[in-house]
Amino acid sequence: MTFRIRHAFLIPLGLLCLEVLALLASCLWFDEPLAKSLILGFMILPVLVLFAESLLRQARFDDETIEVRKLLRRKRLRFADITAVESILIKKRAFITLCACDDDYLILSNAYADFPRLVRLLLARVPASSISAEATALAADPPSKSSDIVSCWLAALLLGFILYAQLKSHLGAALPL
Repeated sequence: MTFRIRHAFLIPLGLLCLEVLALLASCLWFDEPLAKSLILGFMILPVLVLFAESLLRQARFDDETIEVRKLLRRKRLRFADITAVESILIKKRAFITLCACDDDYLILSNAYADFPRLVRLLLARVPASSISAEATALAADPPSKSSDIVSCWLAALLLGFILYAQLKSHLGAALPL
């Protein structure tokens, strides 16, 4: 069983990446000031890293282990080795922490698609004695979070408007509106 980050977040984030790249390309093409291109260049890095990290992130379950894959790294825990399952809820952002031994842990959030199912599968496979009351309560009523999706769409709309204005100023009547 594999869980990935929600498509509803990846789509506007991917669009945002394309818009930032298009804006940088237009700045270079139209010979805009170097400072503007540098600012966009620095802005691209975290957006691209966040997109790549979100696109590649996945939690995989099998009968004995959970493995979380991220950009350039992966971590695996055996269910039998998990000594504590804790959860925390901050506004509508939920985090599940799986601890094994002294310093081995995984953190999962409700950014994953079908998070309620992920939590139920997880709690069904770990030792019952390791599950906190908060984690049990979270499994009974997992929150859904959409503010990150809304924020990402707003950023994509804003950057789309900026890109349109940039192109309109250089191409003039060739663009509608």
